Amino acid sequence: MPFSNFTNLDFDQIKTSIKDYLRANSNFTDFDFDGSNFSVLIDTLAYNTYITAFNSNMIVNESFLDSATLRENVVSLAGNIGYTPRSRTAANAQISFDAVIKSNATSVTLEPGVVCTGDANNESYTFAIVEPISVTTTSNPDDLNTRIARFENINVFQGTYLEKEFVFDGSLDQRFILDNSFIDTSKIAVYVRNETDNLDGTQYTLVDDIVSVNSSSKIFLIKEVQDERYELKFGDGYFGKKLGTDAGQDGDRIRVKYITTDGEDGNGAQRFTFSGRITSNNNLQSLNDIPTINTIVKAQNGGEIESVDSVKYFSPLIYSSQNRAVTARDYEAIIKKIYPNTESVSVIGGEELDPPEFGTVAISIKPKNGDLVSDFSKNQILSKLKQYTISGINQKIIDLKLLYVELDSNVYYNSSFTNAADTLKTNVINSLELYSKSINLNKFGGRLKYSKVLNVIDGTDQAITSNITKVRMRRNLKASINQFAQYELCFGNKFYVDPAGFNVKSTGFTIFGEPSLLYLSDVPNSDLKNGILKIIKILEDGSIQNVVSNAGSVDYEKGEVNLSTVNIQSTIKPDNIIEIQAFPRSNDIVGLKDLYVSLSVSNSTINMVRDVISSGDEVSGVQFTRDFYSSSYPNGQIIRTWYKQGL
Repeated sequence: MPFSNFTNLDFDQIKTSIKDYLRANSNFTDFDFDGSNFSVLIDTLAYNTYITAFNSNMIVNESFLDSATLRENVVSLAGNIGYTPRSRTAANAQISFDAVIKSNATSVTLEPGVVCTGDANNESYTFAIVEPISVTTTSNPDDLNTRIARFENINVFQGTYLEKEFVFDGSLDQRFILDNSFIDTSKIAVYVRNETDNLDGTQYTLVDDIVSVNSSSKIFLIKEVQDERYELKFGDGYFGKKLGTDAGQDGDRIRVKYITTDGEDGNGAQRFTFSGRITSNNNLQSLNDIPTINTIVKAQNGGEIESVDSVKYFSPLIYSSQNRAVTARDYEAIIKKIYPNTESVSVIGGEELDPPEFGTVAISIKPKNGDLVSDFSKNQILSKLKQYTISGINQKIIDLKLLYVELDSNVYYNSSFTNAADTLKTNVINSLELYSKSINLNKFGGRLKYSKVLNVIDGTDQAITSNITKVRMRRNLKASINQFAQYELCFGNKFYVDPAGFNVKSTGFTIFGEPSLLYLSDVPNSDLKNGILKIIKILEDGSIQNVVSNAGSVDYEKGEVNLSTVNIQSTIKPDNIIEIQAFPRSNDIVGLKDLYVSLSVSNSTINMVRDVISSGDEVSGVQFTRDFYSSSYPNGQIIRTWYKQGL
């Protein structure tokens, strides 16, 4: 009797295999399986085999990091190589306030728990601290019966403050699992005390490896378990101090203080109202009035729990880095670990900088929220990086270089399918917004694929027949107001060159000695590879006057704009920004490794055009000869207008 290999996951094929197996048996040679009740038994066997094979396949898949899909399994497999997935991260704000105390207390304490509430995205969020903050009071010259407690540069974290206490029973299998999900594990504070101790006890320190841990180290580790909850792990007496040994008895109390947070929803809060507790010698202090809170840094860096895909991608990178930052991939993995708000990282050796800076590593970070990393976050990142980096190598964080891509699209639609052109336009914009968040763009070295953009537009609705879309590039020049300075902008892509000039366009600005509104433009050389940058103004009659005939240079091949020394007095764009625009020679836009490509849909122009051929109005297509429908790249306006959707 031949051996049958039942490895197929198709029910019908399994059933056929069973029949073939039985027919090989001499007792069933001429048996009609389909025409007898035996068919029910075969169906049952096939169904059972199908379920067993499916479960076996799932079990095998969940046994490997690359193929696992369930979060619990992915987290467990990542833990086997020493990777702890990132938890939710509480948005962090920095505040200051003065509290007028109705007592003669010389020192007071801001107690752990809720400190204030703040508004973000029309929602109210609580902000708390985990550790107490004590300050010395000063006399109040306006009221000798009160004293002033000044709390400066206090870091508060968005979320709800909670406490939980465990009693250690001395067993080896006891587990310490926090009941809540959405915990920010970086804000967990753990204290171990004896039953008779009225204070918090001894604070234990969170570690993520045991390299520097000995038998007396008072440490704990964190492990993610079911339903995105967290378990605390303590030492065993060899690696880390064992619980229950301080007082020579079991029964130690473990007190855990932590914050459950809303993650990135708390970002942006900056108007706060005090709701905290201030005590002195454990007695609640009465306040003269509610303190007014000054916001030093608005709430930022809140993030969601690390996704399954991220865990599968970064856990091998962290393992390969071996907790040291040497290669660019090492830096990428470690920075993601120490700064959870990271969306993308670019690491450049100092020898590649212009001018070269040997012994330096330049790091550019695109945060998930916003475009720039705050100075406070930069200092924190560099401080945490020191424990991973090689001595003698300096790190610096440079500001993000954004290369904006804007579209000018004429979208044709068949009016037989829809008359709601405005709704169709909204759908196109939404489709482009979704594409702008794709993985191809949201990274350093990203690429905008022109054909993909066209497909996104055409695929929005069946009413859309085609589109003619032009692409333009933009960099923002941050001007140093009232200072003589030079500027260099790299687009990283070749420019389209019209011999007549005006390939470079800008928004308006003023310079020292010239109150009129001015603009940047260019004049190509005869080789069309380089050109001269000039500063122009537009007279009332529309004519152009050169204010500075040689204000710098343009390298059309490298896509570089260099502005010579100039004293810029003001800009028409806010935040001292001058927008500089050029057309690319190729519609596929590629970001250099230090350029972050961003599709700016809000500054793109979407025109809905009734397709007169598809709609049956103009069978001959005469109207398509109009310049309006051209897909070429005429220079158009001399200056950059403020492109805004709907205008």
